[in-house]
Amino acid sequence: MFTRGNRLEADIDALRAAFLNREFDEATFTIEGNSFAEYARTCGELDARFTDPTDPNFQAPPTFVSTLVGGLALPPDFPKLSGVTMDAGKGVEWKAPIRDGATLTGKSHLHDIFEKTGRSGRMVFLVRRMELYDENGTHVANADTRTVIREPSS
Repeated sequence: MFTRGNRLEADIDALRAAFLNREFDEATFTIEGNSFAEYARTCGELDARFTDPTDPNFQAPPTFVSTLVGGLALPPDFPKLSGVTMDAGKGVEWKAPIRDGATLTGKSHLHDIFEKTGRSGRMVFLVRRMELYDENGTHVANADTRTVIREPSS
């Protein structure tokens, strides 16, 4: 962190060195087929393997994991950055099917921290990744949540 004028700004290199790839949250989720089937139908999915519990290949649609939320959004010791915080999108990397009744463990860490400068000024992006594992330890998906903080103008 450093001061420019009278405001505190994020030192991206220092944040990356201190917080990237350091696990800060773990959560357990029991996956219910009716919930992910309803999610799939709401999203407009038509494939029976995602919407019909009687389908022999019934599984959660790949983007379903973006609905899973752990207990912490950031590491407890992450500094408060000044500015306007906004959702900057989600991303999912699907690795293996998730079945009805599965118990998943989600482990979260900051995957990336970067900045961009636009017409409105400097923006700091935080990418929180939740790696999800089934009860056998199989890595089934990564769910990324991106947050942008638009720093106040000087």
